[in-house]
Amino acid sequence: MYGAVKESMEATGMLEKAANVAKVAREKGCTLMHAPISFAEDGSDNPNKKLGILNGCFEGKLFLKDTWNSEFVEEMTPAAGDVVIKGKKGLDAFPGTDLEAQLKARKIETVVLCGFLTNCCVESTMRTAFEKGFNTITLTDCCATTSADGHRGATEGTFGLFSSPMTAEDFLAKL
Repeated sequence: MYGAVKESMEATGMLEKAANVAKVAREKGCTLMHAPISFAEDGSDNPNKKLGILNGCFEGKLFLKDTWNSEFVEEMTPAAGDVVIKGKKGLDAFPGTDLEAQLKARKIETVVLCGFLTNCCVESTMRTAFEKGFNTITLTDCCATTSADGHRGATEGTFGLFSSPMTAEDFLAKL
C-alpha cells in the first residue's frame, strides 16, 4: 500500500507530524488509541471482499493477520500506556471493535483522528465519532490517501461537516 500513498504522505509530511503529535500528546497525558486493521488470509473476516477497497485488500493480500503487512510502522508503534483497539475489519474503527467501550471507560469526550486513508478509514471513523456525540478533531496533515484530489476533497470538504479539522501545529498549540 505504501506505493499508493507515498506521494500523499510526502506532500504533507504526515508520518513525521503524526509521530510528533503522538509523542507530545503522550507527554501531556493524553490516551493514544491505535485501530489497526487485519484480515485472515482466506478473507473470511473481510466484510466486503468482493467490492471496493476491501476487495482491493483481499485481492492484494493486504493487512494479513500475523504478517509483516499488518505490523505498525516503526514511528507509530504503540508505546506503554497506549491502547490497541481490537477487532477492526472494516473502514470505520467503531463497528465490531472495542473502541467505544475504551473511550467511555476512560470518560474521553474528544477524539483526535489521523492515519490512512484520509477519505476511507479516517473519514468513516470521523463520521461515526461525530454521530456518537464525541468532539471530533481531524488532523489534516497527519492523514494520507491515494490521490491529492481524494485528500483535498476530504480535508477541505467532508472533514468540516463532521469535525474540527486542523493541522498538527494548530492542534499542538491548543493541547
